[in-house]
Amino acid sequence: VLMLTPARAADDPVVAIVDGTNIHLSEVERIHSQLPEQYRAYPLQMLFPDLLDMVVDRRIAAAAARKQGLANDPEVKATLARVEEDVLQRVLLTRHIETTLTDDSLKARYDKMVADMPASELVHARHILVDSEAEAKRAIDDIKKGADFAKLAEERSTGPSKSKGGDLGYFGQGEMVPEFADAAFKLKPGEITEQPVQTQFGWHVIKVEDRRAAPPADFDDVREKLTAEMAQEAGAALAAELRSKAVIVLYNSDGSPR
Repeated sequence: VLMLTPARAADDPVVAIVDGTNIHLSEVERIHSQLPEQYRAYPLQMLFPDLLDMVVDRRIAAAAARKQGLANDPEVKATLARVEEDVLQRVLLTRHIETTLTDDSLKARYDKMVADMPASELVHARHILVDSEAEAKRAIDDIKKGADFAKLAEERSTGPSKSKGGDLGYFGQGEMVPEFADAAFKLKPGEITEQPVQTQFGWHVIKVEDRRAAPPADFDDVREKLTAEMAQEAGAALAAELRSKAVIVLYNSDGSPR
């Protein structure tokens, strides 16, 4: 091995020279990206000496194999052909997907998702949580007689929201246990439950303060999901298009005609 001072490039510096051929940082980075997940978590610089040795050893071994004529070995040629097909397929799909998944196409998919999404509501509610049905019924009676709901929640509720007068803020149908959500979403603003509602947490008296339409998911929050969906669709569409233009004859596993 001949180690010389490498000629550094701004974006991909030379990190070793083996028998006159350059090894660039990108080759070490590629090895790092192919490591098992637990090792990829380590910074590149921590593993750099060992990874560089791996690249150097590979370069030396490959050169020795070529000198022995192994590049012309039928098994090697067959393996390289399979690898070439895999790489070509991956690059073809990647570049096709990159041209398909533009910001405009992602935004159009997002707009369609929002338009097709069924309307949903949010409810703003308060509750009084007590340990028994009798206590809950007594709270309902007191509220009907004019007691202030928020003040009663501060005095009697056992839940963490008691300090806020039982205020739970806005929530969607699936954000609360089913028994509580079902009761809350049946109420109009200003109404309270006529009967106590039992859940795993105890007995609730619920008051709905407001109802409003739930806003759609933010574009940035669903961008990754939409990208994955559209990439899969684009790949499948390309595969179908290529198949439609190819002459394909299929046989059974024993070689007989289908």
